[in-house]
Amino acid sequence: MAAIPVYRWRLAPDGLATRRQLRALGLRPGGQDVAAQLERPRRRRREPLVAYLYSIEQAKPVRPMTPAKRAALVKANAARRICPECRRDAGYVIPSSLGMCVSCACPEEQRVA
Repeated sequence: MAAIPVYRWRLAPDGLATRRQLRALGLRPGGQDVAAQLERPRRRRREPLVAYLYSIEQAKPVRPMTPAKRAALVKANAARRICPECRRDAGYVIPSSLGMCVSCACPEEQRVA
């Protein structure tokens, strides 16, 4: 297995892009292998942040959203708003840190307000 090239932050050659950059162009990696990697140094002797780069030429267009995919996405997002404790729609996405709506997580604070 050949080692992939490593570039410093902002010094990658033209023709390569991260997944996020590909998505902004309406593209996806499409099964291609990682072409290179970016490393961004961090303070305090921690390991660098890494971003993988893909070839723009080999990238494929993003698959279009089908009605079935859209319906599944709407259903999944609606489920994230339902509180497992009180079974009501909270009106916002339930924080994973709480695991329930704010009213159920902190009932004493809700009575005071």
